[in-house]
Amino acid sequence: MKNYDIAVIGGDGTGPEVIREAIKVLEVVAAKHKFKLNFTHYDFGGTRYLQTGEVLPDSAVEELKKFPVILLGAIGHPEVKPGILEKGILLRLRFELEQFINLRPVKLYDERFCPLKDKRPEHIDFVVVRENNEGLYTGSGGFVFKGTPHEVAIQESVNTRRGVERCLRYAFEVARKRKNKRLTLCGKTNVLTYAFDLWERAFNEVGEKDYKDVKRDYAHVDATTMWFVKNPEWFDVIVTDNMFGDIITDLGAMIQGGMGIAAGGNINPEGTSMFEPIGGSAPKYAGKNVINPLAAICAGQMLLDFVGETKAAEAIEKAVIKVVRGKIESLAAGKMGYSTTQVGDMVAGMF
Repeated sequence: MKNYDIAVIGGDGTGPEVIREAIKVLEVVAAKHKFKLNFTHYDFGGTRYLQTGEVLPDSAVEELKKFPVILLGAIGHPEVKPGILEKGILLRLRFELEQFINLRPVKLYDERFCPLKDKRPEHIDFVVVRENNEGLYTGSGGFVFKGTPHEVAIQESVNTRRGVERCLRYAFEVARKRKNKRLTLCGKTNVLTYAFDLWERAFNEVGEKDYKDVKRDYAHVDATTMWFVKNPEWFDVIVTDNMFGDIITDLGAMIQGGMGIAAGGNINPEGTSMFEPIGGSAPKYAGKNVINPLAAICAGQMLLDFVGETKAAEAIEKAVIKVVRGKIESLAAGKMGYSTTQVGDMVAGMF
């Protein structure tokens, strides 16, 4: 029997609640498909920081490197200044574990929950591949004359050929496995003439050399957001930089039904990867048993697919679709018609 070791960071707010339901589903599907999951829990997050002043000890990063995958709930505490936990946990793990891909499937399961007129599941089924270790998120920059009328703030976007090309190659591989085999580079070549000159050249060079079977096209980021709303069926796989990817994936979440169903992965193909619901910690709903756990369950589905348990991952997705289409009244917290626990039970009961 295969065994998989999984680090679990429940995190803040409703994070532990949704992770509890994800683990419930994972354990049921693992038993059915005859493999074992070994969970190790960590308490990193706002509560620990407030109690100890410690965000993420160096020893923890080294320990997490021993796991193939991490399941994350959510990071963000109302009593902790914004940026401390996000930079100290999320960004630090993404960078130090070299999770250079952020993978976001955008898939509509039920047209009732799509805010776009006349759009159905066949219209919204694409993947965003976001570069996850470079761009504006490296923290490169600084202040001059801070706190004075002459203050200058500089934030630099760092793009390396190595970082851009490995992201592009990952995106080409994702596109190659899909039916339409089409990859769109999302950028801003008309204004960001240095960074996206590199992106565009590498995109065409890599595509022409090694992926001639994959169709290539380009869209400015502002046009991409427009077409997400007007013609989402145009997209198959989209590749973009860190900042633009961060923005367009939230829009993608909305057109697929909202944060309650949106999951993502921070991928290191040869190291430790981390999977999470992309919504925040939603502290106002914490402890009320009303938050939607489906995004966390879908994160678990992505995790299984990553470790090679493809059939089990497909089974989870099918179960989620059945529950969404047959049971749920809304994907919003407190409006589902069921509690957090009941939704988890319904998905687990589909196997």
